Amino acid sequence: MKKYQCTVCGHIYDPAEGDPAAGIKPGTAFEDLPDDWVCPVCHATKDKYVVID
Repeated sequence: MKKYQCTVCGHIYDPAEGDPAAGIKPGTAFEDLPDDWVCPVCHATKDKYVVID
């Protein structure tokens, strides 16, 4: 699965890790995150994330 980086603060969402603090289980693809999910660091919305290699 692809990783995504927040363009505001640089946080990387890694699907292998998920976001346990927000109740997002490991293995959750970025596309499957809830629409109201926000960056755990700066609270930017999903549209502020870009795919990284």
